[in-house]
Parts: sequence; C-alpha cells; structure tokens
Amino acid sequence: MDKINDLQKMIDEVDNIVFFGGAGTSTDSGIKDFRSKDGIYQMKLKYPAEVMLSSSFFYNNPQEFYEFYKANLNSLKILPNETHKYLKKLEDKGKLKAIVTQNIDGLHQKAGSKNVYEIHGTILKNHCLKCNKFFDGEYVFNAKGIPLCDECQGLIKPDMVLYGERLADCFNEAIEKIEKAQMLIVAGTSLTVEPASSLVNLFRGKYLVIINNDKTPYDYKANLVINDNIAKVFKQLK
Repeated sequence: MDKINDLQKMIDEVDNIVFFGGAGTSTDSGIKDFRSKDGIYQMKLKYPAEVMLSSSFFYNNPQEFYEFYKANLNSLKILPNETHKYLKKLEDKGKLKAIVTQNIDGLHQKAGSKNVYEIHGTILKNHCLKCNKFFDGEYVFNAKGIPLCDECQGLIKPDMVLYGERLADCFNEAIEKIEKAQMLIVAGTSLTVEPASSLVNLFRGKYLVIINNDKTPYDYKANLVINDNIAKVFKQLK
C-alpha cells in the first residue's frame, strides 16, 4: 500500500503527466499480449508471429497474413478496462497530457481519451494500397478472405506498423510530449522493443514510474517501480 500512496502523492503533485503503455494495458480487457508465456509470440504457428507481422510477409502472403490477423488482432468488440477508464479520468482532470501507446486496439479512444499517440498504428484505420481509399476495421474484419477495395479491387492494408516499417507519423509528437512531461508513467510493457522503449531515455522530468508484472531493463532509472497488475494498481487511486 505504501507504493500506492507514493504514486498517488506524485500524481497529486504534478500537472503534466504522460502515460506510455504497452500490451499489458489491454490484457485485462481480454486481449493477448505478445511476449508473456501466454502471449501471441508463444503460439504454435506455421510461421513465427514476428514473421507473420512483417511487411514482407504481408505483401508476399496476404492470404495467410489476414488469416492470422483476423484470428488474433480483432479488438472491435473488446471493451476498455479500469486502466483505460482511469486514464480518461486523469485526462479530464487536466493532469494527463498525452497517452503514448504501443497498442493498436483503439481501447484508449473507446474509453474517451483524446490525446492518444498510437506509435504502432491502429487496426481501426485501413487504406487501399491502389487508390488510398479509407476503410474502417469492420470492413476489414468482416471481409471474406483478403479484404479488397470495393472500388478498384486493390489490396487493403491495416494502418498498423509491421516489422520492417518505420513508426507512425505521430512518433515525433510523442517524443515531444515525453520530453516536456513532469511525470512519465510507463506500464504494461517489457521495454525491450526499440525504438519505442528508448523513449524512456528521453524523459527529463521529475518522476518516472514503471508499473509492470515483471522487471524491465529500465527499473533502475525509475523513482518508483510497482510489479503488479496495472488495473489493480489504478483501481486504488483516486
């Protein structure tokens, strides 16, 4: 409880907080993470998940890509959990200035958060590679087989960042938000994936807090480390 009290005092003291979250932010909503023992990367598949989520695999094997994608990354009916709801409340209070997320599920926006920087893109936006027409997530996930444009029959690609692609255009804005923050709360991420994990090194503010079930390579830099479930932690805050 002492660590919860310490976290609450830090939050109460500052008015420019940035939250940087990973897959663990959404596991309480029923979405699998990637690197835990029950995560997507541990699944027995024809190809490793990292391969199937690569840019080259998408272009060379769109049929198999979409079979995997539809089966494992569809969050359209998933609801936000206590973590998403608490962050919305913190934003409403004017304290939380930005959410920088590695997630592609759109749950922060579904909870009502406005200032969300999706550095790995999102499943909710998709574009035709031929004519650039926009398609929402429902169109793609409900399509039979490979989703094709209803106008030009071009291949539709999710606006998520695949391995081999650069991070989303909002990445520079995310960097700016973190550099200006007084407090950075990092949660639900192993902090082992570059370049996203190196964002922690750009923080120059007063309080760095890391909340994660397991230890991270950046724990030594933090003012406070809580090894616990994120939603459980946030439920105890006001």
